[in-house]
Amino acid sequence: MSGREAFLSTMAETLAGIAAEGLTKRERPIAGPQGTRVDLGGRLMLNLCANNYLGLADDPRLIAAAGGAMQTHGFGLASVRFICGTQDIHRALEARIAAFLGKDDAILFAACFDANGGLFEALLGPEDAVVSDSLNHASIIDGIRLSKARRYRFANADMEDLDRQLRAARSDGARHVMIATDGVFSMDGYLAKLPEITALAETHGALVMVDDCHATGFMGPQGRGTPHHHGVADRVDILTGTLGKALGGALGGYVAGPQPVIDLLRQRARPYLFSNALPPAVVGAGLAALDIVEAADDLRAALFANARHWRAGLEKAGFRLLPGEHPIVPVMLGEARLAQAMAAELDRRGVYVAGFFFPVVPKGQARIRTQMNARLTRADLDLALGAFEEAGKAVGAI
Repeated sequence: MSGREAFLSTMAETLAGIAAEGLTKRERPIAGPQGTRVDLGGRLMLNLCANNYLGLADDPRLIAAAGGAMQTHGFGLASVRFICGTQDIHRALEARIAAFLGKDDAILFAACFDANGGLFEALLGPEDAVVSDSLNHASIIDGIRLSKARRYRFANADMEDLDRQLRAARSDGARHVMIATDGVFSMDGYLAKLPEITALAETHGALVMVDDCHATGFMGPQGRGTPHHHGVADRVDILTGTLGKALGGALGGYVAGPQPVIDLLRQRARPYLFSNALPPAVVGAGLAALDIVEAADDLRAALFANARHWRAGLEKAGFRLLPGEHPIVPVMLGEARLAQAMAAELDRRGVYVAGFFFPVVPKGQARIRTQMNARLTRADLDLALGAFEEAGKAVGAI
């Protein structure tokens, strides 16, 4: 067997093992735009699994803004920004994001995964330390691994453990200490304890970095995110986030923070220095999305009313949920095969969801993560609740 054949044989064996454990993830092609309903092979499905919290992914205003930006600024930049790719609208969006979040400046990335991937290496050295929540997003974990900073981890939302790890970092002689946390833990819908985290940061002289991807646009006053929701915006030093969820659902990430931080990222953040500039269509739509979001109290009210109705209906049906106030409502099923069977039964009933299982969540904690959308009607939700109850009984989940 050649080296190539041996390599491909190993890949095939790995894939067979994934399938045998019931852990294969399958992508389902949809036709048309993302919305409250999606076209799945000619079947119009009620969609409960998108990050489209405010329903802006198919909003005509964003589509028009994207088209207008292409008319004035072209299709793409064909380059990284420091060579020949920065346009006026890039800087306009960065300034708009910074003002929206109450920070000095912001810098755009191709995705928030890239923003988190480039942040720690650029800002921290081997004499520094990062103290990271155990449930942080993979992009934060990978970004920390790429840096030479010392790594400490605290149990999710455990403030006593955070205090211990901060003390350990200081005892080990760290020059700068940065606490890194998701603002919302996306698999569970839990909000980070930012008041307590920022208080401990002040006690130990640490910085606070928050990834607010699952909050920007709909949590807090005018959708400014979890730091504003908790009233600690001035005590959070660095914010990362995305245009790919509530702010239109396309792509693009950012870091917002103090001017020296943003300036240094422009010089040293590798995903920024070696990736094409965001295309004008995304930038133009991003600017429009922020205008819409600031005035979208009605959409935010509808979103959280939907979340309350949905959660109450699932609990009444007998499903086990994780507690919370966020529009992410995980339905806990335990085993991967049960989650996939439940998703298949819901598919038959016209409800589009996805099962989540290892390695996305720990083994034994498989679930269907449902997510609310401000555009869903009460009739939509009641239809879905009926489907969940039927499907749950069919697979023995309730």
